Amino acid sequence: MPNANRITVGAAIAQFLENCGVKAAFGVISIHNMPILDAFGERGNIRFVMARGEAGATNMADAYARTTGGLGVTVTSTGTAAGNAAGSMVEAITAGTPLLHLTGQIDSPYLDQNLGFIHEANNQLDMLKAVSKAAFRIRTPETAMGIVKRAVQIAMTAPTGPVSIEIPIDVQAALIDAPADLTPLPVVPLAPAEAALDELASRLAGAKRPLLWLGGGARQAGEQVRRLVKLGFGVITSTQGRGVIPENDPACLGSFTVAKPVENLYQTVDALVVVGSRLRSNETLKYAVKLPATRYRIDADAQADGRAYSTDFFVNGDATLALEGLADRLEGRMAVDPAFIDDLQAAKRAAMARLRDDVGPYDRLIDTLQSVVGESFNWVRDVTLSNSIWGNRLPCLHDSKAGVHALGGGIGLGLAMGVGAAIGAAATGSGKKTFTLAGDGGFILNLGELATAVQEKADMLIILMNDQSYGVIKNIQDAVYGGRKHYVQLHTPDYALLTRSMGLGHAKVASLDQLEGAIKEGLVVEGPFIVELDMLSIGGFNTKFAGPPLKNTADKKEA
Repeated sequence: MPNANRITVGAAIAQFLENCGVKAAFGVISIHNMPILDAFGERGNIRFVMARGEAGATNMADAYARTTGGLGVTVTSTGTAAGNAAGSMVEAITAGTPLLHLTGQIDSPYLDQNLGFIHEANNQLDMLKAVSKAAFRIRTPETAMGIVKRAVQIAMTAPTGPVSIEIPIDVQAALIDAPADLTPLPVVPLAPAEAALDELASRLAGAKRPLLWLGGGARQAGEQVRRLVKLGFGVITSTQGRGVIPENDPACLGSFTVAKPVENLYQTVDALVVVGSRLRSNETLKYAVKLPATRYRIDADAQADGRAYSTDFFVNGDATLALEGLADRLEGRMAVDPAFIDDLQAAKRAAMARLRDDVGPYDRLIDTLQSVVGESFNWVRDVTLSNSIWGNRLPCLHDSKAGVHALGGGIGLGLAMGVGAAIGAAATGSGKKTFTLAGDGGFILNLGELATAVQEKADMLIILMNDQSYGVIKNIQDAVYGGRKHYVQLHTPDYALLTRSMGLGHAKVASLDQLEGAIKEGLVVEGPFIVELDMLSIGGFNTKFAGPPLKNTADKKEA
């Protein structure tokens, strides 16, 4: 007779993840992860999304975590399967996503012997360490839950990031005494030193035109940012920091970090406070944008001090706690220039006007999207020409969990990320519609995940920009390689036929007069829908984006 007090390690992991608030996990079933997934299925409390590949599954888990604010979970097999997830793990670590990667491993007696065992990979743990914030191997059933608890704590502790665990198949299936305590370990934010906050507040108290630069590390600090905005601070964000306050707030510049009118505004700012941002190369023109002369920094990562740009004063600590402490200290002490926010808005209007000119006919697409998305939606973007020109700055985001972009620069992630965001919205009951912007070159890379989207009834509307080529590469070839075109023309499926075979809704737009109707058609569909824009018929953008811009070329362009 079975002993009810004995459960498999796989079942203990499933129960623990439920206690972590995980509502959905993503992966591909295999002989080397079945004890975990069998427990998911039997317990029935975690929705397991059957991706068509481990790369897509991990992108889904990444977007799920970003849009829900919780822990993402991806489950893969060992060897090739874990390797398939590696690129997506690079994306997750670039974005600082709290993600748990559970990968199987071969039977413990045969590990590390190079026996040619099925699904074996030499030095797999070293590979996982290279693409993770931390990586562990569970060696005995008795130590399993201690390691899993610690892994989740590391993933959720700022600076957050993905953590991998290898679990040999015999360990997953082993019976253990049902753990008495399967609650998560506490995640304690790093409290900034009081003296450091005193000093920073003293330096800021006399600022007349103070500006906050918010990155992904400040995504949870919306309330604290709003307190500082009331004191007169302006706000600009990185791509990852979009929506910390609504982007239509008069004090918010959005993510126009490199626009010339905004750079001119920087020169009037007497105090810049960078919070939870790495000041990434493509958001600072390879660190050549002239930021305000006086720069302060707040970051949970002590190594951020002086990174990319020099720092006049540094506070090491959690963004929410630091900004709360700063607001407390600055109440009643600020006397900000009353013209500052007006000047900020003028700079934003000028940057927006330039963007509108750049997109040419596609300003109609932007307006149509903005009119239908409302304020509560997910905005997921692949690396594509359209996103580089306008998607990273528009539509207007109203919350910090709305935006998902492939920060690592790899194409083809958008489709799977859209699925993950849509599953997150369903799992949490947020009611958000997921809009996904993709180009035809990247879209076809993970095309199999369309089947996942259909099977899972992912509530997503995909805007597919189809020019039958790698558009940005063509622009680079024009700008740098004398117009010589190699390896950029793409055979493109007939998406009307492809989507029909999958049972997926689709509308092709060859004229922008058809756009509004196509999008409205997609909005009423339960599940995924593709609105394909035929760019060869509609035409191109007014600007030729040729990769992350350089300072000198940007200056020439603005002249």
